[in-house]
Amino acid sequence: MYVFVLLVGLCAGAVSGIVGTGSSIMLLPVLVIQYGPKQAVPIMAIAAMMSNIAKVWAYWREVDWRAFAAFSITGVPAAALGARTLLVLPSSLLDALLGAFFIAMIPTRRWLQKRDFRIGLPAMAIAGAAIGYITGVVLSTGPLSVPAFAAYGLVKGAFLSTEAASSLAILLSKIATFKELGALPTPAIIQGLIVGSSVMAGTFVGKTVVQRMSVHVFQHVLDVLLLVSGLTLVWAAFGQG
Repeated sequence: MYVFVLLVGLCAGAVSGIVGTGSSIMLLPVLVIQYGPKQAVPIMAIAAMMSNIAKVWAYWREVDWRAFAAFSITGVPAAALGARTLLVLPSSLLDALLGAFFIAMIPTRRWLQKRDFRIGLPAMAIAGAAIGYITGVVLSTGPLSVPAFAAYGLVKGAFLSTEAASSLAILLSKIATFKELGALPTPAIIQGLIVGSSVMAGTFVGKTVVQRMSVHVFQHVLDVLLLVSGLTLVWAAFGQG
């Protein structure tokens, strides 16, 4: 099973390196089944942190630091608050919430895209607070943060690196909160680093095909990931109940 987790991590990193999100969506259901939701979320937080480091590294010169600052200044404290909320939720409820969130992101993401709206730095700060808190609770908000950074006007390397840098700041806040509350034991750190290594490798693989797939294909791939992952987590919630 652990080899399977690493293989999924490699694929998840590749997908994330192409569309800007997807690693948590693919990996989280596998980790929940393997470790349970309370252990899976801290492990995934570390793996996601490493994935974002890889994306920032790959496109370092293209980061939009103003957008990063606006998003992170509110997102970091909101993520810490969300992490505290997460740790008091029952495991079965957490599975159900994660699954429902992923499934709900399919129409939500489409709705945002159809309106093709543009936002500035104040709106980025508001988005950072909302998405930061949700990230603290459910871990993966790529389907929400991706439209936010796209609406700001970022594309390709600038989009991938700036979204990754902002997500990294939020994840560091969440990991620090887990550590402070005793929810990040050494085994979880080691497991997160191992899984994260496979995700990082996949991220650099994904960079090589960023220009080869159409946006239309990307959107369908992401929707399939959201649906399968959401249904898997909902199924796990009923299994525990």
